[in-house]
Amino acid sequence: MKIKFSFDSTKPVVGEASIEMDKPIHDVFAYIGEHFYENYPKWAVEVVKLEPLDGKKVFVGAKARQVRHDQGSTVESVFEITHYQPAMMLTFKGLTEPYVHSYFLESDEENKSTRLTFRFELTEIEVFMRPFQKLIRTAIEDGAENTVENIKNLIVGCPN
Repeated sequence: MKIKFSFDSTKPVVGEASIEMDKPIHDVFAYIGEHFYENYPKWAVEVVKLEPLDGKKVFVGAKARQVRHDQGSTVESVFEITHYQPAMMLTFKGLTEPYVHSYFLESDEENKSTRLTFRFELTEIEVFMRPFQKLIRTAIEDGAENTVENIKNLIVGCPN
């Protein structure tokens, strides 16, 4: 007899948040994308160490190692830039841990403002953690909200 679980152990847990900024899209992307290695630890305060493995230039295929201290545990992971479209998006995925971070930008040319959407996907959760999926999703959604708020506060505080 096959046991059927009420959840899909391969379905990612996703959190997403968006925010508007009174900054041109090119300024926002310069901060997030072009200067990613310099600025990522500023908005992701749980990142205590970030080491680019392929130089400081951001490009598809570039890898980096990060050490995060989050909720009492320290986790080291290697990630790879999977999408890099200037003034549009930056995505990286964990190679040693199951996650995807995506930053999407949309411009309102008329108002010279930018909408930033951050999406975090935990692409895999061990079966024993599935009963806590709602708590995990809530934590991920809170983290996504904090991420866009941190980025906005850092960018709005920066001169053009």
